[in-house]
Amino acid sequence: MAEQQPTADSPAEFRIFAVTWTGQKLAVQVSLDDTVRDFQVKLSAQDPSLGPEMAKVIYNQRYMQQDLTLRYYEIKPDCTVFCLRRLRGGDSAALETKPPGKVLPPYKFRGRVQLQGMENQPQYDDPWKLVADPHESLPAEASGSAEASFPSLNPGSSPQGTCRSCAAEVLPEVTPKITRDSGKHVYQAHLPGEGVFQCSITGLSFEVKSAVTVTYRYATWTRHLSKGDQETWVPAGPLLHIVVQPGVVRAVRLPHFICLAEDVDTSPCFIAHFESGNMTLQRPTRLIAFSAVLDNPSFSLLGVLWRRLRSSLNSFPMHSLVLIFQQLSAADTTLHLYLIPDDKSVKQAVEEQERNWNSKLIPKPSPFNPLFFGCSYRVTSTSFVVMTPNTELPFCYKSPKEQQLFVEIYISNMVEEMSFLMTDTRNGTEVWRASLRSGDINLPTRDSKTFSGEAFVKKHQTELCSRMRQLPNILLHLRDANVINSDEEEEVQGQDTNKRKNRVLLDLVEKKGLKAQEQLYQILQIKDPYLIADLEKSS
Repeated sequence: MAEQQPTADSPAEFRIFAVTWTGQKLAVQVSLDDTVRDFQVKLSAQDPSLGPEMAKVIYNQRYMQQDLTLRYYEIKPDCTVFCLRRLRGGDSAALETKPPGKVLPPYKFRGRVQLQGMENQPQYDDPWKLVADPHESLPAEASGSAEASFPSLNPGSSPQGTCRSCAAEVLPEVTPKITRDSGKHVYQAHLPGEGVFQCSITGLSFEVKSAVTVTYRYATWTRHLSKGDQETWVPAGPLLHIVVQPGVVRAVRLPHFICLAEDVDTSPCFIAHFESGNMTLQRPTRLIAFSAVLDNPSFSLLGVLWRRLRSSLNSFPMHSLVLIFQQLSAADTTLHLYLIPDDKSVKQAVEEQERNWNSKLIPKPSPFNPLFFGCSYRVTSTSFVVMTPNTELPFCYKSPKEQQLFVEIYISNMVEEMSFLMTDTRNGTEVWRASLRSGDINLPTRDSKTFSGEAFVKKHQTELCSRMRQLPNILLHLRDANVINSDEEEEVQGQDTNKRKNRVLLDLVEKKGLKAQEQLYQILQIKDPYLIADLEKSS
């Protein structure tokens, strides 16, 4: 669906309503150019539990993707959207109203649903009737009715699913505990019972027979694929080392970034299994958008590979990401622009490298359509900028351990707004466009310490207590930077509510002084840039 032009009855700013799972109805001022994420940030000012990391939004029986605009969904003045809560942390308490030992199928929401806390409220006509594809209706045979109260049915967010053609399956989500071993992130997720659960960070999913704890981490393809194999096979997703109790996992769903929306021949797709230094190849049981499913798996190192066909090297469409970072310590405005496959291990490596360079992520949408390995894409701007080493980026897979390719963009005089474009060098087709506004970046000032980490944390302490999310990631980065130790991390995690955890962390950081507060500020700029932008805008 193409974005619609404004109409006469759609003013620049207007009011819409949001109904929550508790029956609360909130009014929010929006514009058609607001993204869904922008709308949720505004919404979170009234209720922090409705922010982008805490809730999903439904309109006209469709999940709304956070990087798309309200114009895209043809939002009208005084219309009503519905908010549903994300499932976090594999909390079994959130599943108590389900039939014992059973997780209800994610799409069985058609029909009238009585919401918890809304027994005496008027019923909306099918407000929670969902569809999997944000562009199409669910087929009739997939319909059903939900008998349990709504909070017990909260599906999680898909950490992948940036493609506008592929429909991501919505699964209950678990947020793993994150530790560090020999410099690598190690994830440990507790799956609360029978069903299918997806990791909120990696996109890895498991179908299990009963409650179990799964431990996993990223590995690198280049370390395990021989040079000869690298001539034959192209990584199509991250390589993962998985450890789990035998006999509990019915199926594993391994992330991949091949776009299946264009009737792609899937015969070259295999799952690589490394054991004792040897690679065996297995056919996936089935290949779905963003995941390769393998039934009755055995575990060690697993990942999705695509056989390289010399006659059609560029014929496989890939999901991709454009990442833009501002170097905060560089002169004037200096940006790094990356074009990478939609691989969470690669994205994580880029974010860590840029954090070490004292950079801030500037979130922007992904390319409109799938891209192709082996092709180059040209970056241009509507304003005068200096790009080095050149304006072209080859689209390819590079191991997370390698330095990813990027274009450095130097802006000596930042205007109010400028646009960046990316075009296919083969035919000039535009594949990506984004606007950079002065509010997106930290403009340099003569007094660079005016808005230091100390000042930010002190000024917004109350809001940070209520709205700071992704605490496991934040604690991990603070520990890596030697700001806190393991005992202090346990002290924070031992608190019984998120607000108390945030309060204890902020008190710890304040006691440790200016450097610690600056570290927290830099971590939040990468991990929760929308919160930072919203709080700084309010200043």
